[in-house]
Amino acid sequence: MFITIEGIDGSGKSTQARRLAARLRREGKKVTETHEPGDWPHGDILRALLLNGRLRHPMTEIMLFVADRCEHVAQVIQPALDQGEWVVCDRYNDSTRAYQCWGRGLKEDILESLIKWCGIPEPDLTVWLDLPVEEARKRMAGRGGSDRIEGEDLKFHQTVACGFKELAERNGSRFFRVDARAGEDEIEETIFSELKRRCVR
Repeated sequence: MFITIEGIDGSGKSTQARRLAARLRREGKKVTETHEPGDWPHGDILRALLLNGRLRHPMTEIMLFVADRCEHVAQVIQPALDQGEWVVCDRYNDSTRAYQCWGRGLKEDILESLIKWCGIPEPDLTVWLDLPVEEARKRMAGRGGSDRIEGEDLKFHQTVACGFKELAERNGSRFFRVDARAGEDEIEETIFSELKRRCVR
């Protein structure tokens, strides 16, 4: 089972990815918990370039994200799935769709062609942590520091949020929306209850 956790910056993805992985392990599942970009051997180089590098062309950014994902799938995600493990991933294809296509204004068909050409699989379930942009920015301000993408202006992040909403509407059977304004414990229970309803036996 391949599960991705998606949402705008500050929505609590990393926290809920950790909680879901821990919950599944308590249920006796073998779990690989991972994230993008850069969670594979030597992937930290690409991560640093993507999040803090001086990239001038949006196509450079999108191709680097896809290149990172190719190796991430090949070295981490697919081997775990082949061994029957559950995979919980913080960010994946839908983040690239929302940030690079909606946020940067790149044509969707370019990204979809790259995903198809590289043989990058879609997840079985995408948990979308839906949080108002203003609330997300308050959370981010409280934790201090931001990378190149987190530091974009309000309009950019509002556009990205609209992108996630559109993706959820298009892919209703794969997406599960969670109100990220709730407390961490409540969000965890909501996610696990939906997962249990769908497939945990």
